[in-house]
Amino acid sequence: MKELDLATLVAVLQELLGPWLWAGLAAAVAATAAFLYVLVRDRGLVSARLVWSELAGLAGGAAAVLILQAVTNSGFGDIGGPIDWVLVGLVFLAGAIGAIVGTYALLGLLAGLRAGRRHGEAPAARAGAQGLGPLPRRAV
Repeated sequence: MKELDLATLVAVLQELLGPWLWAGLAAAVAATAAFLYVLVRDRGLVSARLVWSELAGLAGGAAAVLILQAVTNSGFGDIGGPIDWVLVGLVFLAGAIGAIVGTYALLGLLAGLRAGRRHGEAPAARAGAQGLGPLPRRAV
């Protein structure tokens, strides 16, 4: 296998992951769309939400490495060369980023739902009062 094209990569991933490949891709697209929606709605990142998301990212990275070990029928004792460690690090990074994006989007959507239940206040003030909403804007 001297050349690696997209069709070969998809075939290998489909053989390795089965239906979980498409479920994972759908979850990644949904989380990214929700993240972008929350980012535009709040006009930026909210620090409290980001901190909780980063904590969830650590768990997501660890879960990705454990899933990698389960899916490939290998253990940590099978990690031999430097490229194996690089791959494990990249899998951890991908899992962490996915968990950060997904958690941030979920917390943002939940803050929007909670803010929507109140009435009589501006949406930004409602969400900001809970600590997970957008930061209040100051007049310059």
